Amino acid sequence: MKLAVMVASLRKDSANRQIFENYQELAKDKFEFEEIEISNFPFYDSGVENLDIVIKANEQIAKCDGVLFFSPEYNYSLPAVLKNALDCISRVENHAFAKKPAAIIGASPSPIATARMQYHLRQIGVYLDLRFLNKPEALIGGVYEKLQDRKITDESLKAFLTRHADAFYNFIKESK
Repeated sequence: MKLAVMVASLRKDSANRQIFENYQELAKDKFEFEEIEISNFPFYDSGVENLDIVIKANEQIAKCDGVLFFSPEYNYSLPAVLKNALDCISRVENHAFAKKPAAIIGASPSPIATARMQYHLRQIGVYLDLRFLNKPEALIGGVYEKLQDRKITDESLKAFLTRHADAFYNFIKESK
């Protein structure tokens, strides 16, 4: 099974990128990962759906079985880079998000992690017609205490992410 992945943090060393790298390792027996590069998208405007970068991203998503978002929470919501990419891709006629299984993983130093961001992303997903995995919710609080040298050191988090991958795999299978 192949997943389109959007990492909504531009920092190379972001916690969410590191969680994605670890998730890839934990779920390599279930998924192949295709990262959708969203950092170079132009600001949303009319006609954006005709740009090569947007068309390519939509085609990448279309070839995948599901979409997996890794995102921090900025000011109680999702990062602008992710919202912009979603808006741009949504303009493509018959965009690839429609009826696509999706899941969200969010990491933050905050004890409430990314709860508000995830709720906003789910609201946007209604318009995009994404089908979100509801359980387990992947809210990783206190993330910097769980990472060392880009590796997860918290065994319970590793076990949780493995269960998440299993649940998402089964969710996608049942969606077909």
